[in-house]
Amino acid sequence: MFEQYRAILQERHPEIRVYGEHFPPHPLRMYGANFLGVAKILLIMLVLTSTNPFRVLNLETPGFWEWCIGNKFYSCLVIFFFSNMFESQLISTGAFEISFNDVPVWSKLETGRVPNPPELLQIIDNHIRFQSQTPTVLT
Repeated sequence: MFEQYRAILQERHPEIRVYGEHFPPHPLRMYGANFLGVAKILLIMLVLTSTNPFRVLNLETPGFWEWCIGNKFYSCLVIFFFSNMFESQLISTGAFEISFNDVPVWSKLETGRVPNPPELLQIIDNHIRFQSQTPTVLT
């Protein structure tokens, strides 16, 4: 999304330098994503080696695990894609903040939404207009 907004802004105002960076997720979310990554690899290894962890825990083997062992390819794909989906949700902050000349003009963290392109262009145009109307005071 950042690249789309960058293109829109630079098309209208080529003199503006637009840059962005990732907003880091909360450390607990990072730990959760790392845990899911390790669990994913462990589960895939258990499926591929036909190891039954429920037998080690003296539990009855559930039907889904029998299906996983019988359908290794599909179960590994399901484990891989679903865990990746959850990992990406954990590390995605959705943060979107816009500053103009180091003055914050929009924050998704505060407003809970991303501005639509015309709204963003209007905000930037207003700041440019305000900046050009501000008289310079020399002392």
